[in-house]
Amino acid sequence: MSQLTTPNQVLAVVDIPAGPDPLPDDLDTGWSLYLDGLQSPSNLGALLRIADWFGFSNVFGGPGTADLYNAKSIQASMGSFLRVDYREMTLEAITAPFPGLTVFGADLVGENVHRIDPPGAGLLVIGAEGPGIREETRERINRWLTIPQAPGRSAESLNAAVAAGILCSALRR
Repeated sequence: MSQLTTPNQVLAVVDIPAGPDPLPDDLDTGWSLYLDGLQSPSNLGALLRIADWFGFSNVFGGPGTADLYNAKSIQASMGSFLRVDYREMTLEAITAPFPGLTVFGADLVGENVHRIDPPGAGLLVIGAEGPGIREETRERINRWLTIPQAPGRSAESLNAAVAAGILCSALRR
């Protein structure tokens, strides 16, 4: 019973939460992801798995982000949608009650993520696959991170989920 051509052999029946929960009180004591207009449901699911793997307790979907309950998002999450707290909200709504929260942004220009001394908590912003992080979101970011490219290579960028995996690993070291 699935909309997918090659579904998993597991079926789960779960309740979809009725409405938005308030922000967690401990948002500034751990790591969270903010997805800024991420359009691919498969990448959304992969990012939930990455958050689950690296202990990022919260994932926030900003405006324009794919639907969590899309069949591809659920399939790609491999169950992580049940273990990671996911909410849809703006970055402003998240950062306003936590003014001291360090907000990192993934960009081609920024600090080398392998050379920083990461804090124990923060929010990592990942932009959409094509346009990157929106201008109104960029205004709320206080530290920019980049993944250094090997010398002599010419790939334009990394897939959003791949980049997030590398950044999450480096921030949790």
